[in-house]
Amino acid sequence: MADRLTEEKWLRRLTFLPTAPGIEDAVISWVGTWVARRPDLTLARDTGGNLLIAMKGRRAKRPVLAVAHMDHPAFVITASSQGEALFEFRGGVRAEYFEGARVEIGERKVVGRVVSYAPETGRGTIRHRGADPPAGTIARWAIAEQPEPPGRLLAPACDDLAGVVAALAALDRARGVTGLSHFGVLLTRAEELGFVGAIHAAKTGVIADGSRLLSIEASRTSTDAPIGHGPVIRVGDASSVFDHELTNSVSAAAMRSGIRHQRKLMAGGSCEATAFGAYGLRATGLCLPLGNYHNQGRLDAVEAGRSRGRAMMEEISLEDFHGLVDLLLVAAEGVDRPLDLRGRLDDFHSARLHLISPPEDRGLGT
Repeated sequence: MADRLTEEKWLRRLTFLPTAPGIEDAVISWVGTWVARRPDLTLARDTGGNLLIAMKGRRAKRPVLAVAHMDHPAFVITASSQGEALFEFRGGVRAEYFEGARVEIGERKVVGRVVSYAPETGRGTIRHRGADPPAGTIARWAIAEQPEPPGRLLAPACDDLAGVVAALAALDRARGVTGLSHFGVLLTRAEELGFVGAIHAAKTGVIADGSRLLSIEASRTSTDAPIGHGPVIRVGDASSVFDHELTNSVSAAAMRSGIRHQRKLMAGGSCEATAFGAYGLRATGLCLPLGNYHNQGRLDAVEAGRSRGRAMMEEISLEDFHGLVDLLLVAAEGVDRPLDLRGRLDDFHSARLHLISPPEDRGLGT
């Protein structure tokens, strides 16, 4: 089992890998190598390329799966010639961030500049020097180095590669632990284009009947859900409210454990838990509060028209990250403990019924 320092090394490695919706190859390769070093784990790919990682052997409980997506918004080159590359941008970023933006193309990090962009189609042109990149090459924002505040991680793609690492770190800790053989990990593709991988997994039956899904995200921070105040148990998103019994079970497990956490709606966007719920699966959400969401620096000011868009590294708290790993484990153990909320409410009712009984029953007359 890895320690926190090793988990942070995984975190810093994975969140710097290039990835884009539908082109998650670098992440898939890293995960494959990680699983291959652990002979007690199995890795299966469904027909959409999602990865399902589980412990070998029989399971006494219905599966609990930590779910995270392997993509992040990025430029994808569609054609190039004589120093100009056409691209489509896959993912959600405001148009203000594209005007004259500097980008790095491919593994050699050829620097280019966006010279045109059409928000309605997500397509545009990059002018660059050097060899023309082939179609399918990933390009990313060219972000100037920033000083990293103590206790924080600044990286190109915390959303959702930090979630991927948290899921794997929790699985690594769960290996060989009595009572946690039912815990596994599902890593999905193309979330940023509308939960494509999650929908595929839900529709094709790769998720076992009765599974409980803990959908991990890195979600835009706010004054209501600040960075550094613990991982968030997410009761819903902009589109739906998640499975209330599962959410309450996770919350109860967190309270029993003493893990610092927040319980919030996080309605700034939608996540894969909504997609799973729409297909009849039991799912709730967990997330890390995220600064510079989708690399959009000073996003509040840009939305208010007070600042120009400038790409920046995404930011999370390392303590929030470690808290999320801890939370995944206590959730996996605790979701099968009965809450008996109705029983507790019945007890309240019985003990205090005299307070609302008719006046004559309380000896007060009429």
